Order: sequence, then structure tokens, then C-alpha cells
Amino acid sequence: MTALERLIENLAKLPGLGKKSASRIAYFLLLADAAYVRSLAADLYDLKNKMKPCPVCGNYTETVPCRICSDDHRDRATLCVVEEPKDLLSVELTHQYNGLYHVLMGAISPIDGVGPEDLRIDSLLKRVREESFGEVILATNPTVEGDTTAVYLAGLLRESGVPVTRLALGLPVGGDLEYADRLTLSRALEGRRKIE
Repeated sequence: MTALERLIENLAKLPGLGKKSASRIAYFLLLADAAYVRSLAADLYDLKNKMKPCPVCGNYTETVPCRICSDDHRDRATLCVVEEPKDLLSVELTHQYNGLYHVLMGAISPIDGVGPEDLRIDSLLKRVREESFGEVILATNPTVEGDTTAVYLAGLLRESGVPVTRLALGLPVGGDLEYADRLTLSRALEGRRKIE
């Protein structure tokens, strides 16, 4: 097997890439400037060797604690709980939230063998006990696993006395009602609010 074929095989293992997309990337890299390819290879190497989970929130970082946890300008009274670091990034990109985060590193999924003990729930409960949060936002994904995790966490957090909220769920902007599934439509109706 040639170096090109090996690269295509490895790229095709990435999520969202098939053999055709992997081939396009491999041929692009084959024709690219050598300095760019070296830089990309160094970035991939650094990704595995320098990035570690933040001991406070669980987000990937090179510094301890991460830049979010150490930022004094963030709202330290609000904690947003997400399943994965990529979910944290999605919330950050909205520029609508300026509080702290807690990454669970997954969701409860008995069918996949993932129970509460496999997630960063103990560290979440410890943070809520030791820090003075005014709100905990459960921003788990709108899936069966995400809902299960949110309900489980809400039950555990109820004892803390800290208000627990859940992200609103419903119809996407630009979506047509005829294409919405029953669950999404049902949640949109439940989460409706008064027009001011």
C-alpha cells in the first residue's frame, strides 16, 4: 500500500468523511506547499500531546485551568452543563452565554454501557456544593440519552437548592411545521412564550 493509499484509508475513518472526500483531501495535501503539510502534521501531533482536559470544567486545554475557568470577566454565578467539549464550543460561538461550564464527557446511555458513574457527575456535584452558583443550565442534547441525563442531573441537583434550568427545545429558525417531527412540535408548544 502506498503512502497516498494509507492516508486515504486513515482520512476515511474520520467522522463525516467517506472514501471520496478522503481522496480529495489526500490529493489536495499531495499538491500543497510542503510548509503547510509540515505545519498541519505538527498541529496534529500537538493536538494529541498538548491538549488535556481541564481539571475544573473538563474542556480540552493546554493551560491549567483552561482560559474559560481562569477568566475573571465571566459570570461565575452561572454554570452550563454540556455533554462534550464540542458542545461547549457551540454554546460559546453564540456569544450569548458568559458563564462557566462543566463537561460531562458523554451522556447516560445504558444501551451503550454508559452509566452515571462513567460521566463527570461527581465533580459537577462537588462544584455545585463548593461554589455559589445562582443557576445551573442543563444543556444536554435533545436526544433520549440527553434527556435521560438531564432528568437524572435535575434530580441530583434538586437537593442543592440551586435553580436548575434546561435549554428551550423546539423548532429551528426557518423550519417548516410540516417537516417537524411530533416530539419537536410538542416541545415547541410546551416551551411557547408570550409575545411582548
